[in-house]
Amino acid sequence: MDKYLYLSATPEALIASMLPPFEFGNYLAVGTEKRTRGQAIFFEIDIEKVKDIIPMEYIERRCVPQNEKPKRSVYVSIYRVLENIPLNSLKSLYLVTDDGRVLELKQEPYIPNEDDLGLHLFQELLPVTPRVASSLNPKEFIQYMTGQVEQIKLPKMFLVELNIDQLSIDPVNASAENLPYPNIEHLRDCLIGLKYEPQKIKKTVIRFFQGELLYRTCKNGFFIGEKDNIIYYPFPTTEKLKEKYFNWWKSANIISFR
Repeated sequence: MDKYLYLSATPEALIASMLPPFEFGNYLAVGTEKRTRGQAIFFEIDIEKVKDIIPMEYIERRCVPQNEKPKRSVYVSIYRVLENIPLNSLKSLYLVTDDGRVLELKQEPYIPNEDDLGLHLFQELLPVTPRVASSLNPKEFIQYMTGQVEQIKLPKMFLVELNIDQLSIDPVNASAENLPYPNIEHLRDCLIGLKYEPQKIKKTVIRFFQGELLYRTCKNGFFIGEKDNIIYYPFPTTEKLKEKYFNWWKSANIISFR
């Protein structure tokens, strides 16, 4: 049986498995007895590109069939995983709803557009998890957080940009009634501060990420990188989700409104 290697972001872990990505995502979300439910976000890793830096002997010994069934998971590491995994080993990114439906996102070049000219809201996912408002676009934000040297920096960073509608342009007057974020007035205050204090480039909205990511709030996609090496996983438009991935989208929205 084939072996796979995954980088889980929720929580951070390096996991070997004999399950291919869609089966592995379903297993992470609902388990084997279907008695648990939990959203999952993970990358598939190209084993050939990391075999010299991971304990392959341990994986070969532990990741074996049990009672003629594939081994579902072998935890290889749970600490500083992203920091030690080279970005060129990342394959697809998978988003799993809490009832086990899996959406695959593939890498594409990131090209900033007019939507990147306003303010932004980022949910950091690895290695730290604050929710941050910023005047920087996703690429610039990762470059700043992983490349600047005057204060504490991160070795690598994985985040998703969240939709803030017209607050990105006019945080003072724009309506926020359709935005499902807690303490929306605090978010508005952070955005106003960024708009009228040009010397500031970021403000923390929430210190720690709690709960599950509302997939319907994803604006353009997921970003992972270090300094100038940025990888982009675009999130499908609502129209494409309804047309091609309706069951996943329906599941994500039902969960989002529970």
